Amino acid sequence: MTTSLVVGGTGPTGPYVVNGLIERGYDVTICHTGRHESPENPSEITHIHTDPFDRDAMETALGSTQYDLAIVMYGRLRDLAPLLADRVGRIITIGGVGAVKGWVDPDDLFPSSMTVPAPVDAPLADADEPIGKIRRIVETEQTVFRHHPTAIHLRYPMLYGPRQLLPREWPLIKRALDGRRRLVLSDGGLTLKSAAYVENAAAAVMCAVDRPQAGSGKIYNVTDDRALSLRQIAEVVADELNHSFEIISLPHELAVPAWPLVMHWSSGHRVVNTLPLRIDLGYADVVPPEDGLRRTVRWLVDNPPDDRAASRLQDPFDYAAEDLLIERYQSAVASVDIPPFSSPPGYGGAYYGRTPNPATGTSRVEPGS
Repeated sequence: MTTSLVVGGTGPTGPYVVNGLIERGYDVTICHTGRHESPENPSEITHIHTDPFDRDAMETALGSTQYDLAIVMYGRLRDLAPLLADRVGRIITIGGVGAVKGWVDPDDLFPSSMTVPAPVDAPLADADEPIGKIRRIVETEQTVFRHHPTAIHLRYPMLYGPRQLLPREWPLIKRALDGRRRLVLSDGGLTLKSAAYVENAAAAVMCAVDRPQAGSGKIYNVTDDRALSLRQIAEVVADELNHSFEIISLPHELAVPAWPLVMHWSSGHRVVNTLPLRIDLGYADVVPPEDGLRRTVRWLVDNPPDDRAASRLQDPFDYAAEDLLIERYQSAVASVDIPPFSSPPGYGGAYYGRTPNPATGTSRVEPGS
């Protein structure tokens, strides 16, 4: 029987990968701390309990056992890659999309911010990157291929779904459950950010398992096939909870209550390119993003984050302060006296029949249009 080692295996995507390997006839061993067991993992798998962030502990725990395949989803990959070099036939590793330049700091690029989507050959963060963790992501990728030239490396984005430790949807869900109607969104909530439903991310891993030759020695970005804007996410969350939000759009600099949802100091788009993943490895979403989002909402309603997880989102849910901010902003906008223009600014030849009203800053539909 073909043997496999999964480092991790109990997190948001782990059980999908473990069960996918078993369905393909693999004998599965998972290596993890043992602090958390997943009921979704079958009883017949072998467990190695140790600290995947401790190289010496891992070396002792693994011993001299050889594996046909290793999937490293957890632990300190830059230490595990050389450790596994003589222990596995082939390897699939998981990292993060933060390696792509501009993902962390949009001002690293010109023009500023990532294009949609980013080029397949987008540059990576370099030695001048001020955030050490981002530099280490790139260095780790280099380490993987130095010790495993035929590795397949997958870059995960933000994940969403059951068991996710940082549930991006919770600020929306809690407001809906609290009956909160007014929702502040940054720049209209138009921001796009690559994300992957947990079952889709695991499906990408299984594509790498199934097509080792096509992906040999390559790096792939993993995301859902489509990215929903933050406003669309808010609308789907509200609909699943039979709720509705009144969207209050504020400039990002002022949209303080929306910052935990944006998860960045910029509202610019962050969308990576997954075309090679689809062409080389045959990836396609197994769960549409809207369905994955609805499943996530139901799971979080039944399993709300504990205080530690909620605190990491840094959302105080201070509705009184939000209302005061909205009132001040709307009052300031109402006080702006728009000066007359030499001719009314228009919509640049757009086909729909709207004309601007410079007195109000809004538009009206022409009769009969």
